[in-house]
Amino acid sequence: MYDLHHNTPEFTVSEISQTLKKTVESSFSHVRIRGEVSSFKVHTSGHAYFTLKDEGAVLDAVCWRGSVSRLQVRPEEGMEVIATGKLTTYPGRSKYQIVVESMEIAGEGALLKMLEARKKKLAAEGLFDEERKKSLPFIPKSIGVVTSPTGAVIRDILHRIEDRFPNHVLVWPVLVQGDGAAEQIAAAIHGFNNLPSPPELLIVARGGGSLEDLWCFNEEVVVRAVADSTIPIISAVGHETDITLCDFAADQRAPTPTAAAEFAVPVRRDLAKHLQHHHSRLQDQLDQKLSLLESRVDSLKRGIPDLDSLMGDWTQRLDDWSERLNMSWNTSLKTHHNQVSMISSRLSHPRQTLEKWESALQGVCKRLEPMGMRSINDNQSQLQRWGPLLESYSYERTLERGFTLTLDAQGNVVTSANAINAGDTLNIRFKDGERKVEAKEKVA
Repeated sequence: MYDLHHNTPEFTVSEISQTLKKTVESSFSHVRIRGEVSSFKVHTSGHAYFTLKDEGAVLDAVCWRGSVSRLQVRPEEGMEVIATGKLTTYPGRSKYQIVVESMEIAGEGALLKMLEARKKKLAAEGLFDEERKKSLPFIPKSIGVVTSPTGAVIRDILHRIEDRFPNHVLVWPVLVQGDGAAEQIAAAIHGFNNLPSPPELLIVARGGGSLEDLWCFNEEVVVRAVADSTIPIISAVGHETDITLCDFAADQRAPTPTAAAEFAVPVRRDLAKHLQHHHSRLQDQLDQKLSLLESRVDSLKRGIPDLDSLMGDWTQRLDDWSERLNMSWNTSLKTHHNQVSMISSRLSHPRQTLEKWESALQGVCKRLEPMGMRSINDNQSQLQRWGPLLESYSYERTLERGFTLTLDAQGNVVTSANAINAGDTLNIRFKDGERKVEAKEKVA
């Protein structure tokens, strides 16, 4: 019997895997697949791995590191996307997969769905709470603008500020659309906050566009940067009908970039008119107040009596008291003058007094002179008697009798043998002179 199996070609596992790989890659070298992102993760190598799924199937997907950096959107769990690439197989696990080269959101409905989910998440964290919002400065000293350096947006803002209230404006140029835009916008906001002299107000602005064009202002990194800013922020993204998550996190939303400039600074001419108006009102009120005060002063003056009339009686009394005082003073002087005259008549002249005391003094001197002479004579007699006695008691007379006087080196009298040490120099005084001697030993 003929065996058909002998005519079937035989393959190794590797050969069949390579054949299948070539067949799949040649047949599906460029495909666009719509599906929901699931299990997205980025390996340490920089390659991204995830799956695309729908109601009936699951397809593995890989995006190499070079392609990951060029993706317009960052895949998130549950995001519906259209992935463009080629199908291939992975022989090591006997599966097929798509190698993603680019990716886009699958329609506005998917974007809105993801936007709503992200809005609820960030709102639950309190990033949109009114309590977090800061008041805008009335007249900021400087204004920072985060936007594209080209285009009508920055020109409109600068022109509007210059027209309303010229101010110092710092522009931080960034991408406002496409890959890397969100990171640049967030970095600009952080950069302004970290400046040594940061501006007092920030404007984050961009012109109108589709939901995809404005998507970078819905990225978490931008929303969190806006919410964390210590500088008040005005969000002016898109047209009046465009709403982004950046608007909810900002301290003030402006419908257009031009409106943001109007929110940022007042109209200087209007301020001048306003001040002039208040100045006029203040001047009028001041004039009225002064007029009222003048009327009250006039009324008070009429109620006050004339000063001359009020002081007339007291002036007359003062004159009367002054005249009486003068008369009393003259009388008192006359009285005291009479008393002095009476006393002086009883007083003797000083010369008479001196002559009287001089005569008395001469009498005393005559009596004292004999007494003094007798006292002097008595003292002289006693001195003549005591002199020879004192002479006999002197130490010179003692030396003449054979005694000596011993002095130490300092000239002090030595009265005890115990006061002399061996080697001491002594002076021995005799009646006819002195001799120096040296003590040989100390007396025991």
